Amino acid sequence: MPRARHRKMASLPRNSTRPELMKSSRHMYEREPANYGILVQLVRSFLIVAWFCCCCTCIVVAQVVGLPLYVIKKEYFNTWIALTKESFGLAITALTEWSAPTPVRISGDRSVLGQVTLTSNGGIKTNFPERLVLIANHQVYTDWLYLWWVTYTNKMHGHIYIILKESLKYIPLVGQGMTLYGFIFMARKWMADKPRLQHRLSKLSIKRGQSASGNPLFDPMWLLIFPEGTNLSLHTKQVSDAYGEKKGIPPLKHELHPRSTGLYFCLQQLRGSVQYVYDCTMAYEGPPKGSFPDSYFTIRSTYLKCRPPRVVNFYWRRFAFDDIPLESQEEFEAWLFERWAEKDELLDTFIETGKFPPFENSDLVEMDPNSPDIQTTSGKNYGYVEGVVRLNYWAEICRVFAVPAFIAFLIHIYRRYYG
Repeated sequence: MPRARHRKMASLPRNSTRPELMKSSRHMYEREPANYGILVQLVRSFLIVAWFCCCCTCIVVAQVVGLPLYVIKKEYFNTWIALTKESFGLAITALTEWSAPTPVRISGDRSVLGQVTLTSNGGIKTNFPERLVLIANHQVYTDWLYLWWVTYTNKMHGHIYIILKESLKYIPLVGQGMTLYGFIFMARKWMADKPRLQHRLSKLSIKRGQSASGNPLFDPMWLLIFPEGTNLSLHTKQVSDAYGEKKGIPPLKHELHPRSTGLYFCLQQLRGSVQYVYDCTMAYEGPPKGSFPDSYFTIRSTYLKCRPPRVVNFYWRRFAFDDIPLESQEEFEAWLFERWAEKDELLDTFIETGKFPPFENSDLVEMDPNSPDIQTTSGKNYGYVEGVVRLNYWAEICRVFAVPAFIAFLIHIYRRYYG
């Protein structure tokens, strides 16, 4: 098997062995939170905001350059927009890697065995389908950033579609970019939301051809939905508990009750073009028991203060469309509540042990005792895939600036020889 080199963990004693480390709850990339002074925070904030705005500007410029393709041929336009969407995925992954290094720990049930692996250079690779519906609990605002990184590990970061609240559409630069990305904005008024949702889903279900075996072909698509509708906080938990009491459902300890209407409609519309729903349960190490993660992990604390979660934990499950009751919304709602109750139990396990349950009977990651810097994928199974949010190759970030740089080059040539 190919082997990959990694940094040593600073707190690891020199005489420690890696197998002992892996048996502990400490992550191989875990680091102490930063404690920068005000001046350093201000400088970091300026550089990070400048970097992000520069990336967003370059991406919007690239989107505008590609607008004429919509008139020429929509397939060309969609391909171009997918490339700019990849650029945003690269930008936020690089931003996380450089300004808020975040360790991740991944496991799941039997339905996803073999679909999460390590690459030869130590990165994480997922082998999920090209078309799926992705549902997840919503802990903090950064959830979607980490899930976009997951799409990057599957080379699907140009084909993610997110259902968002409508107010996000009006953020300068970012809002315009998300609109061109085909993201679906919801006003949380079903009579107004249903037509626009149906319109977008119909476009995502257009057949693009036929395979040699006669099966219809569709464009790649990962549709990300947070059925809870908003992130977990003291206020939203109180609202959710009141909703559950009204529905006769016991309160969840670590989540909000999911809302079924939008998700049910999506699955109905996509039935026949998508085979699986992937469920991700996310949890963040660091906050004390009984607290809400949103009080600890904000955009400001994570990126500007360099205090990301100690470890972001993912637990994956897969459900076939054929096994989901879609004949009536009442049956589907009961199914969804059962899945969220199971997620609550998973979060119980995480809070008590610091980890989700491991993969079962899988050939995963262990540390080679002969080299503290090398990972292998053979030998004893510890049940988790551990890594860090990062790019596979640093040069990938150059793609974000490629189109504006090429335009600047053409302008320079024109001025020099024809101006």
